Amino acid sequence: MFARGESQAAVARVLGVTTAAANHWYQAWQAKGRRGLKAAGRAGRKPRLGPAYLAKLDQALRAGPAAQGFTTEVWTLPRVATVLKRVTGVVHHPGHVWRVLRALGWSLQRPGRQSRERDEGAIARWKSRRWPRLKKMGMGRRPTLRDENGLSSRRAARSETSTRVGIASPQNN
Repeated sequence: MFARGESQAAVARVLGVTTAAANHWYQAWQAKGRRGLKAAGRAGRKPRLGPAYLAKLDQALRAGPAAQGFTTEVWTLPRVATVLKRVTGVVHHPGHVWRVLRALGWSLQRPGRQSRERDEGAIARWKSRRWPRLKKMGMGRRPTLRDENGLSSRRAARSETSTRVGIASPQNN
């Protein structure tokens, strides 16, 4: 575009970038031609875990914690860091292992808390028998809150007015 004589502002507008970016590109083009506009390449260090290592780690994680010698069926970041070191030889701090897990498509899952005395049969019976009766009686609705005047919080307050304490409302006169 610069070679065709386009202005920096026109290039910025067409490409949806700032004029400062277009100016930077123009300076690079002036100094080195098309070579100056080529991508600079990767910023930062190359990852230590390539696709082959990630596949190995994913396979090891899918086998489960018990297959890796852990006593419970819960993956924690320190456990994943241990398996990562075992499988690939690459050491990651447990606090950064979540980035590797996210790259593999894993997400945070917290086990739900349930009491040991939980009786699934009793819960199912309550849901199928008692809850429908409560809903019919109106117990399944949101509670209606009333103020000291008996006004409901659900009702639209069209006729009520507010005024300072001690001053009579014009409606009440």
